[in-house]
Amino acid sequence: MTATDRSLELINAAAQAAADKLAHDIVAYDVSDVLAITDAFLLASAPNDRQVKGIVDEIEERLQKELGAKPARREGERDGRWVLLDFVDIVVHVQHSEERVFYALERLWKDCPEIDLPEEAKATRGKGAEHAGELDGELS
Repeated sequence: MTATDRSLELINAAAQAAADKLAHDIVAYDVSDVLAITDAFLLASAPNDRQVKGIVDEIEERLQKELGAKPARREGERDGRWVLLDFVDIVVHVQHSEERVFYALERLWKDCPEIDLPEEAKATRGKGAEHAGELDGELS
């Protein structure tokens, strides 16, 4: 892994912020060996547009307050289906669960090393499928 200490610090803070706002399936990849523009990607999802926006706001606020990092770019906020925060050292993707399944960014980056995240973030793995199962049960 060649992501910088600063990138790892940002990724961990962003992952913790996402977990605190109940994001699903938080995962991070060290993409520094394959991309020259950034060191790491963080992926997270939520079951509705409002929660996507809440997670994005929390990540942005936490990184600004705790680490003095502001995104150079923020895209996709209007629709709330897939918001990208570009902090230069890291890029955060927060997607609506349906977009997460459809675009399957994990497939693109599966050959890159996964970054170890805080326990609360790791505990979110599988929550998207769990939530979808709960919804299916309610609709039946």
